Amino acid sequence: MRIFKYLLVFTLPVTVYISFYNTGILSFFPLLYAFALIPFLELFLKPDAGNEEAEDPDSLSNKIYDWLLYLVVPVQYGFLVLFCFRVAEPGLAAADIIGRISGMGLLCGVLGINVAHELGHRTDKKEQFLAKSLLLTSLYMHFFIEHNRGHHKHVSTEEDPNSARKGEILYVFWLRSVVFAYLSAWKISFGDMEKAGRSRFSLHNEMLQFQLIQVGLVVLIFVLFGNTVTWYFIFAGIFGFLLLETVNYIEHYGLSRKKEANGRYERVQPAHSWNSNHRLGRMLLFELSRHSDHHFLANRKYQTLRHMDNSPQMPTGYPGMMLLSFIPPVWFYVIHRSMKKQALLQ
Repeated sequence: MRIFKYLLVFTLPVTVYISFYNTGILSFFPLLYAFALIPFLELFLKPDAGNEEAEDPDSLSNKIYDWLLYLVVPVQYGFLVLFCFRVAEPGLAAADIIGRISGMGLLCGVLGINVAHELGHRTDKKEQFLAKSLLLTSLYMHFFIEHNRGHHKHVSTEEDPNSARKGEILYVFWLRSVVFAYLSAWKISFGDMEKAGRSRFSLHNEMLQFQLIQVGLVVLIFVLFGNTVTWYFIFAGIFGFLLLETVNYIEHYGLSRKKEANGRYERVQPAHSWNSNHRLGRMLLFELSRHSDHHFLANRKYQTLRHMDNSPQMPTGYPGMMLLSFIPPVWFYVIHRSMKKQALLQ
């Protein structure tokens, strides 16, 4: 029965459905749920550092864990279609439109990109296809290339645009991470083409393929729903990938790997990623918050990720930490105090 705790993920689409069919404050219900109710509850729920499920062989063999991920794909695309119809409703107030865009944006970040992240680490081509399909809904398909072959290689170093430096505010990080991660994905793809003896802009270039697919989706929405809905979709996608970048910000903030005598960086260790054992955030994000073990061994499936004793621990769950990061002075006060308390970070 413990498998079904991850059904909590699907409470978010319920809140988005409520947003799509209501106006006023209820159009912002998904935001209130994710960034008010969940962080509030996590203040009172004790973190769970147990590894019983992660160490249970049945957790790896039980296919229900995988099917919960696969279920996200039709849910995400179903809500994308519904979104296009609901923001086209005549007579909507600006606030209601913003509420519905933010709701779709939350789905893009929490369901779309987060589950794409999990499936993108799998070796099965069908699962990788599902990962790319989910990234398409946020127009962020380059994440598949850069995250797996750039971020995991360079994490917590100056070479990684997705690792936040100590003292860097979130909004500066957004710009640096978005721009340079995109350029990094092109650089990786160009390298692939050169190794294969093909032109950089060959149709075999996966980055070029991604751009054409994304333009195709935007054109399709424009043809079916018009210019205004197309812009609303783009805004929802931006909202989604900025949620991703906010997660990137809190996951590695202020942590760095040392250079060894040979000029190479030390191997990635649990101490190079912030970890959170807060239960609601773990369930809502398919264990993404057990990030230290994920970077230590990237091919571990979400249900087998472990608490690591030598990993830095967040004072609260991911939703709460993301909320704090939006207010830099509060973020710096909380995170720097936590860094000072944890001797392994000094």
